[in-house]
Amino acid sequence: MCGSNPNVSEAGRTMIIGSTGFIGRFVAEASLDSGRPTYLLVQSKPTSPSKASIIKSLQEKGAIIIHGSIEDRDLMEKVLKEHKIEVVISAVGGAHISTQLSLVDAIKAVGTVKRFLPSEFGHDMDRADPVEPALTMYEEKRRVRRYIEAAGVPYTYICCNSIAAWPYHDNHHPADVLPPLDTFHVYGDGTVKAYFVAGDDIGKFTIKSIDDVRTLNKTLHFRPSGNLLNINELASLWEEKIGRKLPRVTVSEDDLLTAAKEMRIPQSIVAALTHDIFIIGCQVNYSLDKPTDVEVVSLYPDTPFRTIDECFKDFARLIGDTPKVVNKPKSNDAIIVPNSKPEALAITAA
Repeated sequence: MCGSNPNVSEAGRTMIIGSTGFIGRFVAEASLDSGRPTYLLVQSKPTSPSKASIIKSLQEKGAIIIHGSIEDRDLMEKVLKEHKIEVVISAVGGAHISTQLSLVDAIKAVGTVKRFLPSEFGHDMDRADPVEPALTMYEEKRRVRRYIEAAGVPYTYICCNSIAAWPYHDNHHPADVLPPLDTFHVYGDGTVKAYFVAGDDIGKFTIKSIDDVRTLNKTLHFRPSGNLLNINELASLWEEKIGRKLPRVTVSEDDLLTAAKEMRIPQSIVAALTHDIFIIGCQVNYSLDKPTDVEVVSLYPDTPFRTIDECFKDFARLIGDTPKVVNKPKSNDAIIVPNSKPEALAITAA
Protein backbone atom coordinates (compact mmCIF):
# COMPACT_ATOMS: atom_id res chain seq x y z
CA MET A 1 0.00 0.00 0.00
CA CYS A 2 1.32 3.41 -0.92
CA GLY A 3 1.98 5.73 1.98
CA SER A 4 0.21 8.98 2.75
CA ASN A 5 1.30 12.06 0.83
CA PRO A 6 1.74 14.95 3.26
CA ASN A 7 1.29 17.45 0.41
CA VAL A 8 -2.24 16.29 -0.38
CA SER A 9 -5.11 18.42 0.90
CA GLU A 10 -7.35 16.71 3.44
CA ALA A 11 -10.55 18.29 2.13
CA GLY A 12 -12.66 16.15 -0.18
CA ARG A 13 -10.35 13.16 -0.29
CA THR A 14 -11.98 10.69 -2.66
CA MET A 15 -11.20 7.01 -3.21
CA ILE A 16 -12.32 5.36 -6.44
CA ILE A 17 -12.52 1.59 -6.90
CA GLY A 18 -12.65 0.22 -10.43
CA SER A 19 -10.91 3.17 -12.07
CA THR A 20 -9.62 1.05 -14.97
CA GLY A 21 -13.14 0.16 -16.11
CA PHE A 22 -15.16 2.08 -18.68
CA ILE A 23 -17.19 4.14 -16.20
CA GLY A 24 -14.53 4.19 -13.49
CA ARG A 25 -12.02 5.92 -15.69
CA PHE A 26 -14.43 8.73 -16.54
CA VAL A 27 -15.21 9.20 -12.85
CA ALA A 28 -11.52 9.20 -11.91
CA GLU A 29 -10.66 11.74 -14.59
CA ALA A 30 -13.54 13.98 -13.53
CA SER A 31 -12.40 13.79 -9.91
CA LEU A 32 -8.86 14.75 -10.90
CA ASP A 33 -10.12 17.54 -13.18
CA SER A 34 -12.12 18.95 -10.27
CA GLY A 35 -8.97 19.22 -8.17
CA ARG A 36 -10.08 16.73 -5.55
CA PRO A 37 -7.40 14.63 -3.85
CA THR A 38 -8.06 11.37 -5.72
CA TYR A 39 -7.00 7.92 -4.54
CA LEU A 40 -7.33 4.83 -6.70
CA LEU A 41 -7.66 1.42 -5.09
CA VAL A 42 -6.11 -1.08 -7.51
CA GLN A 43 -4.90 -4.63 -7.47
CA SER A 44 -1.23 -5.17 -6.70
CA LYS A 45 -0.66 -6.14 -10.33
CA PRO A 46 -2.88 -4.93 -13.20
CA THR A 47 -4.60 -7.77 -15.04
CA SER A 48 -3.74 -6.43 -18.49
CA PRO A 49 -1.37 -3.97 -20.22
CA SER A 50 -4.31 -1.69 -21.02
CA LYS A 51 -5.27 -1.44 -17.34
CA ALA A 52 -1.66 -0.73 -16.43
CA SER A 53 -1.63 2.04 -19.02
CA ILE A 54 -4.81 3.59 -17.60
CA ILE A 55 -3.40 3.53 -14.07
CA LYS A 56 -0.19 5.16 -15.26
CA SER A 57 -2.13 7.86 -17.11
CA LEU A 58 -4.29 8.66 -14.08
CA GLN A 59 -1.24 8.65 -11.81
CA GLU A 60 0.47 11.15 -14.11
CA LYS A 61 -2.58 13.41 -13.69
CA GLY A 62 -2.16 13.33 -9.92
CA ALA A 63 -3.95 10.20 -8.72
CA ILE A 64 -2.53 8.49 -5.65
CA ILE A 65 -2.39 4.70 -5.98
CA ILE A 66 -3.38 2.39 -3.13
CA HIS A 67 -2.93 -1.36 -3.55
CA GLY A 68 -5.51 -3.67 -2.03
CA SER A 69 -8.89 -5.35 -2.25
CA ILE A 70 -12.26 -4.18 -0.98
CA GLU A 71 -12.86 -7.71 0.29
CA ASP A 72 -10.14 -7.16 2.92
CA ARG A 73 -12.18 -5.32 5.53
CA ASP A 74 -9.27 -4.72 7.92
CA LEU A 75 -7.20 -3.23 5.13
CA MET A 76 -10.09 -1.04 4.00
CA GLU A 77 -10.56 0.33 7.51
CA LYS A 78 -6.84 1.10 7.65
CA VAL A 79 -6.91 2.81 4.24
CA LEU A 80 -9.96 4.92 5.06
CA LYS A 81 -8.45 6.06 8.37
CA GLU A 82 -4.88 6.55 7.21
CA HIS A 83 -5.80 8.57 4.12
CA LYS A 84 -8.74 10.38 5.78
CA ILE A 85 -11.05 9.42 2.92
CA GLU A 86 -14.31 11.40 2.84
CA VAL A 87 -15.91 9.98 -0.33
CA VAL A 88 -15.81 6.43 -1.66
CA ILE A 89 -16.94 5.69 -5.23
CA SER A 90 -17.21 2.11 -6.43
CA ALA A 91 -17.32 1.24 -10.12
CA VAL A 92 -16.59 -2.47 -9.82
CA GLY A 93 -17.85 -4.81 -12.52
CA GLY A 94 -20.89 -7.03 -12.32
CA ALA A 95 -18.95 -10.05 -11.14
CA HIS A 96 -17.75 -8.15 -8.07
CA ILE A 97 -20.95 -6.44 -6.91
CA SER A 98 -21.29 -8.48 -3.71
CA THR A 99 -17.71 -7.71 -2.66
CA GLN A 100 -18.94 -4.23 -1.78
CA LEU A 101 -20.60 -5.57 1.37
CA SER A 102 -17.23 -5.80 3.14
CA LEU A 103 -16.50 -2.26 2.02
CA VAL A 104 -19.76 -1.06 3.55
CA ASP A 105 -18.77 -2.74 6.82
CA ALA A 106 -15.43 -0.91 6.77
CA ILE A 107 -17.08 2.43 6.00
CA LYS A 108 -19.53 1.96 8.86
CA ALA A 109 -16.77 0.96 11.29
CA VAL A 110 -14.62 3.99 10.46
CA GLY A 111 -17.56 6.39 10.64
CA THR A 112 -15.84 9.31 8.89
CA VAL A 113 -16.87 8.74 5.26
CA LYS A 114 -19.33 11.43 4.22
CA ARG A 115 -20.64 9.75 1.07
CA PHE A 116 -20.56 6.32 -0.55
CA LEU A 117 -21.50 5.76 -4.19
CA PRO A 118 -21.86 2.02 -4.88
CA SER A 119 -21.45 0.51 -8.32
CA GLU A 120 -24.67 1.42 -10.13
CA PHE A 121 -24.24 3.62 -13.23
CA GLY A 122 -27.15 2.16 -15.17
CA HIS A 123 -30.90 2.43 -14.80
CA ASP A 124 -32.78 2.17 -11.54
CA MET A 125 -32.74 -1.52 -10.58
CA ASP A 126 -35.39 -0.99 -7.91
CA ARG A 127 -37.79 -0.13 -10.74
CA ALA A 128 -36.61 -2.64 -13.32
CA ASP A 129 -37.33 -6.35 -13.62
CA PRO A 130 -35.09 -7.81 -16.33
CA VAL A 131 -35.00 -11.46 -17.31
CA GLU A 132 -32.10 -13.66 -16.30
CA PRO A 133 -29.17 -13.49 -16.21
CA ALA A 134 -29.49 -9.73 -15.66
CA LEU A 135 -32.00 -10.25 -12.85
CA THR A 136 -29.41 -12.00 -10.67
CA MET A 137 -27.03 -9.07 -11.08
CA TYR A 138 -29.83 -6.64 -10.21
CA GLU A 139 -30.74 -8.62 -7.12
CA GLU A 140 -27.12 -8.37 -5.99
CA LYS A 141 -27.18 -4.61 -6.51
CA ARG A 142 -30.47 -4.36 -4.60
CA ARG A 143 -28.91 -6.33 -1.78
CA VAL A 144 -26.03 -3.85 -1.65
CA ARG A 145 -28.49 -0.93 -1.56
CA ARG A 146 -30.44 -2.44 1.32
CA TYR A 147 -27.21 -3.24 3.18
CA ILE A 148 -26.03 0.36 2.83
CA GLU A 149 -29.34 1.71 4.06
CA ALA A 150 -29.50 -0.69 7.03
CA ALA A 151 -25.95 0.25 7.99
CA GLY A 152 -26.81 3.96 8.00
CA VAL A 153 -23.97 4.75 5.58
CA PRO A 154 -24.56 8.06 3.72
CA TYR A 155 -25.03 7.32 0.03
CA THR A 156 -25.92 8.50 -3.46
CA TYR A 157 -27.10 6.07 -6.14
CA ILE A 158 -26.13 7.14 -9.66
CA CYS A 159 -28.67 6.10 -12.31
CA CYS A 160 -27.16 7.49 -15.50
CA ASN A 161 -29.25 5.23 -17.78
CA SER A 162 -27.59 4.41 -21.15
CA ILE A 163 -24.22 5.57 -22.37
CA ALA A 164 -24.52 7.59 -25.56
CA ALA A 165 -24.07 5.66 -28.79
CA TRP A 166 -25.27 2.66 -30.74
CA PRO A 167 -26.52 -0.09 -28.40
CA TYR A 168 -25.29 -3.57 -29.29
CA HIS A 169 -27.05 -6.51 -27.67
CA ASP A 170 -24.54 -9.29 -28.39
CA ASN A 171 -21.09 -8.02 -27.53
CA HIS A 172 -18.62 -8.58 -24.67
CA HIS A 173 -18.72 -4.87 -23.84
CA PRO A 174 -20.68 -2.59 -26.16
CA ALA A 175 -18.22 0.25 -25.54
CA ASP A 176 -15.61 -1.65 -27.54
CA VAL A 177 -17.10 -1.18 -31.02
CA LEU A 178 -18.23 1.72 -33.17
CA PRO A 179 -21.71 2.25 -34.66
CA PRO A 180 -22.49 0.06 -37.70
CA LEU A 181 -21.53 0.77 -41.28
CA ASP A 182 -23.40 -2.16 -42.77
CA THR A 183 -26.71 -2.95 -41.03
CA PHE A 184 -28.68 -1.48 -38.15
CA HIS A 185 -30.08 -3.85 -35.55
CA VAL A 186 -33.42 -2.39 -34.47
CA TYR A 187 -34.96 -3.81 -31.30
CA GLY A 188 -38.67 -4.50 -31.63
CA ASP A 189 -40.28 -1.72 -33.63
CA GLY A 190 -37.51 0.70 -32.65
CA THR A 191 -39.84 3.21 -30.99
CA VAL A 192 -39.10 2.67 -27.28
CA LYS A 193 -36.97 5.54 -26.02
CA ALA A 194 -34.04 5.67 -23.64
CA TYR A 195 -31.78 8.34 -22.17
CA PHE A 196 -28.26 8.45 -23.58
CA VAL A 197 -25.44 10.17 -21.68
CA ALA A 198 -21.83 10.68 -22.73
CA GLY A 199 -19.25 8.96 -20.55
CA ASP A 200 -17.47 12.16 -19.62
CA ASP A 201 -20.80 13.68 -18.55
CA ILE A 202 -21.40 10.70 -16.29
CA GLY A 203 -18.07 11.39 -14.62
CA LYS A 204 -18.63 15.13 -14.42
CA PHE A 205 -22.10 15.00 -12.85
CA THR A 206 -21.13 12.16 -10.53
CA ILE A 207 -18.37 14.30 -9.05
CA LYS A 208 -20.66 17.35 -8.87
CA SER A 209 -23.15 15.36 -6.82
CA ILE A 210 -20.90 14.07 -4.05
CA ASP A 211 -20.73 17.33 -2.08
CA ASP A 212 -24.33 18.32 -2.78
CA VAL A 213 -26.63 18.00 0.24
CA ARG A 214 -29.57 17.61 -2.17
CA THR A 215 -28.21 14.24 -3.33
CA LEU A 216 -27.53 12.85 0.15
CA ASN A 217 -29.32 9.51 0.61
CA LYS A 218 -30.98 9.98 -2.78
CA THR A 219 -31.11 8.31 -6.17
CA LEU A 220 -29.73 10.67 -8.82
CA HIS A 221 -31.38 10.12 -12.21
CA PHE A 222 -29.86 11.36 -15.48
CA ARG A 223 -32.75 12.41 -17.72
CA PRO A 224 -31.58 15.07 -20.20
CA SER A 225 -34.63 15.62 -22.44
CA GLY A 226 -32.50 16.38 -25.49
CA ASN A 227 -30.86 12.97 -25.20
CA LEU A 228 -34.10 10.96 -25.09
CA LEU A 229 -34.16 8.97 -28.33
CA ASN A 230 -35.30 5.66 -29.74
CA ILE A 231 -33.37 3.26 -31.96
CA ASN A 232 -34.92 4.57 -35.19
CA GLU A 233 -33.92 8.11 -34.26
CA LEU A 234 -30.38 6.99 -33.45
CA ALA A 235 -30.16 5.24 -36.81
CA SER A 236 -31.33 8.30 -38.73
CA LEU A 237 -28.86 10.50 -36.89
CA TRP A 238 -25.99 8.13 -37.65
CA GLU A 239 -27.00 7.96 -41.32
CA GLU A 240 -26.86 11.73 -41.43
CA LYS A 241 -23.30 11.68 -40.07
CA ILE A 242 -21.99 9.05 -42.52
CA GLY A 243 -23.94 10.42 -45.48
CA ARG A 244 -25.76 7.26 -46.54
CA LYS A 245 -28.68 5.00 -45.69
CA LEU A 246 -28.19 1.58 -44.10
CA PRO A 247 -30.62 -1.36 -44.05
CA ARG A 248 -32.44 -1.97 -40.79
CA VAL A 249 -32.93 -5.50 -39.51
CA THR A 250 -35.39 -6.19 -36.73
CA VAL A 251 -34.16 -8.01 -33.63
CA SER A 252 -37.38 -9.23 -32.07
CA GLU A 253 -38.26 -9.64 -28.43
CA ASP A 254 -37.97 -13.40 -28.90
CA ASP A 255 -34.50 -12.97 -30.41
CA LEU A 256 -33.32 -11.05 -27.34
CA LEU A 257 -34.89 -13.51 -24.93
CA THR A 258 -33.24 -16.40 -26.77
CA ALA A 259 -29.85 -14.67 -26.55
CA ALA A 260 -30.41 -14.10 -22.83
CA LYS A 261 -31.25 -17.79 -22.26
CA GLU A 262 -27.97 -18.87 -23.86
CA MET A 263 -26.28 -17.80 -20.59
CA ARG A 264 -23.09 -16.60 -22.26
CA ILE A 265 -21.63 -14.14 -19.80
CA PRO A 266 -21.57 -11.20 -20.22
CA GLN A 267 -23.27 -11.23 -23.65
CA SER A 268 -26.49 -12.73 -22.31
CA ILE A 269 -26.62 -10.10 -19.55
CA VAL A 270 -26.35 -7.37 -22.20
CA ALA A 271 -29.11 -9.03 -24.23
CA ALA A 272 -31.36 -9.17 -21.15
CA LEU A 273 -30.71 -5.50 -20.41
CA THR A 274 -31.32 -4.57 -24.04
CA HIS A 275 -34.69 -6.31 -23.79
CA ASP A 276 -35.51 -4.45 -20.59
CA ILE A 277 -34.56 -1.07 -22.05
CA PHE A 278 -35.79 -1.24 -25.66
CA ILE A 279 -38.72 -3.65 -25.38
CA ILE A 280 -40.06 -3.11 -21.84
CA GLY A 281 -39.01 0.56 -21.61
CA CYS A 282 -37.54 0.37 -18.12
CA GLN A 283 -35.98 3.85 -18.33
CA VAL A 284 -39.18 5.65 -19.28
CA ASN A 285 -42.07 3.66 -17.80
CA TYR A 286 -42.08 5.35 -14.39
CA SER A 287 -42.19 8.81 -12.85
CA LEU A 288 -39.73 10.31 -10.40
CA ASP A 289 -42.31 10.37 -7.64
CA LYS A 290 -40.37 9.02 -4.66
CA PRO A 291 -39.00 11.39 -2.00
CA THR A 292 -35.59 9.83 -2.64
CA ASP A 293 -35.62 10.73 -6.38
CA VAL A 294 -33.63 13.69 -7.68
CA GLU A 295 -32.91 14.54 -11.30
CA VAL A 296 -29.59 15.87 -12.52
CA VAL A 297 -30.87 18.46 -15.02
CA SER A 298 -33.13 19.97 -12.36
CA LEU A 299 -30.22 20.17 -9.91
CA TYR A 300 -27.70 21.61 -12.37
CA PRO A 301 -29.69 23.45 -15.06
CA ASP A 302 -26.73 25.61 -16.10
CA THR A 303 -24.38 22.69 -16.77
CA PRO A 304 -24.91 21.34 -20.30
CA PHE A 305 -24.88 17.73 -21.46
CA ARG A 306 -23.10 16.63 -24.60
CA THR A 307 -25.72 15.85 -27.24
CA ILE A 308 -25.98 12.60 -29.16
CA ASP A 309 -25.34 14.64 -32.29
CA GLU A 310 -21.98 15.73 -30.85
CA CYS A 311 -21.14 12.17 -29.82
CA PHE A 312 -21.96 10.80 -33.27
CA LYS A 313 -19.79 13.48 -34.87
CA ASP A 314 -16.93 12.15 -32.75
CA PHE A 315 -17.66 8.63 -33.98
CA ALA A 316 -17.67 9.80 -37.61
CA ARG A 317 -14.31 11.51 -37.14
CA LEU A 318 -12.90 8.39 -35.49
CA ILE A 319 -14.07 6.28 -38.43
CA GLY A 320 -12.24 8.64 -40.76
CA ASP A 321 -9.08 8.22 -38.70
CA THR A 322 -9.27 4.42 -38.23
CA PRO A 323 -11.14 2.84 -41.16
CA LYS A 324 -9.98 -0.67 -40.29
CA VAL A 325 -11.71 -0.90 -36.92
CA VAL A 326 -15.22 0.28 -37.65
CA ASN A 327 -17.09 -2.92 -38.43
CA LYS A 328 -18.83 -4.95 -35.78
CA PRO A 329 -17.00 -8.26 -35.29
CA LYS A 330 -18.60 -11.43 -36.62
CA SER A 331 -17.29 -13.43 -33.67
CA ASN A 332 -17.41 -12.65 -29.97
CA ASP A 333 -13.98 -11.02 -30.10
CA ALA A 334 -14.41 -7.35 -29.29
CA ILE A 335 -12.69 -4.63 -31.31
CA ILE A 336 -10.96 -2.20 -28.99
CA VAL A 337 -10.89 1.46 -29.94
CA PRO A 338 -7.67 2.99 -28.54
CA ASN A 339 -7.55 6.33 -26.78
CA SER A 340 -11.28 6.82 -27.10
CA LYS A 341 -12.20 8.86 -24.05
CA PRO A 342 -15.27 10.80 -25.24
CA GLU A 343 -15.80 8.63 -28.27
CA ALA A 344 -16.11 5.26 -26.51
CA LEU A 345 -19.80 5.66 -25.91
CA ALA A 346 -22.24 2.78 -25.94
CA ILE A 347 -25.12 1.26 -24.06
CA THR A 348 -24.38 0.64 -20.43
CA ALA A 349 -24.68 -2.88 -19.12
CA ALA A 350 -25.13 -2.02 -15.47
